[in-house]
Amino acid sequence: MLDLVRGVSPVLEVPFHDDGALDPDGFARVAAEVLATGVTSVMFPGFAGEFHKLDDAERELLTTLLLDVTRPRDDVAAIVSIPDHATYHAVAQAVRAAERGADAINLLPPHFMSPSREAVLAHVRAVLAAVAPLPVVLQYAPAQTGTALDAGTLHRLAAEHPNLRWVKVESAPPGRLVAALAEGERPLPALVGYAGLHLPDALRRGAVGVQPGCSFTDLYVELWRRWESGDEEGALALHTRMLPYLSYWMQGVELIVAAEKEISRRRGWIGSAHCRAPGHRLDVEEHRMIDRFVEEFGLAPAA
Repeated sequence: MLDLVRGVSPVLEVPFHDDGALDPDGFARVAAEVLATGVTSVMFPGFAGEFHKLDDAERELLTTLLLDVTRPRDDVAAIVSIPDHATYHAVAQAVRAAERGADAINLLPPHFMSPSREAVLAHVRAVLAAVAPLPVVLQYAPAQTGTALDAGTLHRLAAEHPNLRWVKVESAPPGRLVAALAEGERPLPALVGYAGLHLPDALRRGAVGVQPGCSFTDLYVELWRRWESGDEEGALALHTRMLPYLSYWMQGVELIVAAEKEISRRRGWIGSAHCRAPGHRLDVEEHRMIDRFVEEFGLAPAA
């Protein structure tokens, strides 16, 4: 399963009905559409899936739906994210995910109320120990969480806990940390988040994957195919075309979530682009930007 967590590893979105109620059937369609692109891993729940707007029962239901699809397959890995703030709950949720067939855990360090560095590291160590030897991705998202971890600290964690197998780097730009993680006695492979905004630089410095949102997974898959085949010029050309849209949408998490859900709706993947409040409401010009994006990249469903 370790070889499956590389390349494009999308974070699944969560569809809601217009009234804000959960749409489990829509989630199943999203998962099916994303897996049909040929990716070998997916992650849920994440910032792109509005995890902070789900209650425990909803998160449990959607995790079950995903694992029911991935558990029988040996060609795709389900990365179940553990964003719980309390170490007690994070350990319990991580152990439960492992018991239910998760192929890997994504661990978002606690950040609410600015816990101390020592408290954050204790939390991370507790979850790593609880699920060993199940592989873990440690998510480093300083802009969203305020967490400050350096390559030396991450290497020491990996030395203590061999099941720490990847770091999802969402610093901006990510390149220097990606390169630093790739050095040392036991290199730590890096996955890049942040919609792949700085993906070319990260790839040159050794990143092994990208974890974007999921509504245009196929574009990232094509970009990755070009890079892996040695067509660096073609990969950069595609990224350059995507960049004006990504750079605007990545001004805020709620903005890119709203944009991606509208793209998924237009592709026929989900019935509603509703985002639970509080969130970003797309204005007229932002809808026009999505019009241009969908047209430029041919993402509208066939008539």
